[in-house]
Amino acid sequence: MSQAIDENDILNLTRRLAGAAWSAIQPYFRTGATAENKAGGSQFDPVTAGDKAGEQAIRDILAQERPDDGIDGEEFGKHEGASGWTWLIDPIDGTRAFIAGLPVWTTLIALVDPDGHPVIGVIDQPVVGERYYGAPSGSTLETRSGRSPLKVSTCTDLRQAIIATTDPYIMTPAEQGAWTHLRATARVSRYGLDAYAYARLAAGTIDLVCETGLQAHDVAALVPVVRGAGGIARDWRGNEAKLGSQIACASSEGVFEQALISLRRSAI
Repeated sequence: MSQAIDENDILNLTRRLAGAAWSAIQPYFRTGATAENKAGGSQFDPVTAGDKAGEQAIRDILAQERPDDGIDGEEFGKHEGASGWTWLIDPIDGTRAFIAGLPVWTTLIALVDPDGHPVIGVIDQPVVGERYYGAPSGSTLETRSGRSPLKVSTCTDLRQAIIATTDPYIMTPAEQGAWTHLRATARVSRYGLDAYAYARLAAGTIDLVCETGLQAHDVAALVPVVRGAGGIARDWRGNEAKLGSQIACASSEGVFEQALISLRRSAI
């Protein structure tokens, strides 16, 4: 039987987890740290010592504080737990940005319930000092000057929207076609932000984010943050967001429904 969680206790724990991850990662940021290629061959899927150190720091605390929970991390795989709850971890989401010295990578931490639904999510960008929390009670932004509630924008028209995707060139030709249509319709499009784009959607400065080829640890933290701020998180068919593959997050039903006209054509 799964144990209940206390939202405040879990959020306080995630603060410690994110802080420990940054302490472990910081020595490798903008210091010329080399990246290994996890993919091999002509593909490039970078991992650094910072990725591994950050995830290990999180795992060490969870082993002490939540020993019965499962853990699924990008670098060290799965550890099954007895409680039914699972932590999904991506210590550096946006490793390409990290090795380029750009402050748009984030640390993603999520707690997923026994039914596979993300309940708590954290998107942490420690270089700029922004930590985005999502929980059933709502979403908040924590900075060096304090905390404030997060709320998506009031945009309801794709023609007025600011939209984002990390890299359209990793999409299939059909997915690229959908993105091209969205880009031609929207007011502004931005690239290369990885999970930071979803954080800014929750904060009201981006109106639509569409991605594909995602893994569970890429998605789990985003969903509570976006939904807790009043946003929408679904797949490209219009169903509730799954932990992986295609995701579209929007500020409103209006923006999402207009985007869905293009997205559903290449939904998988």
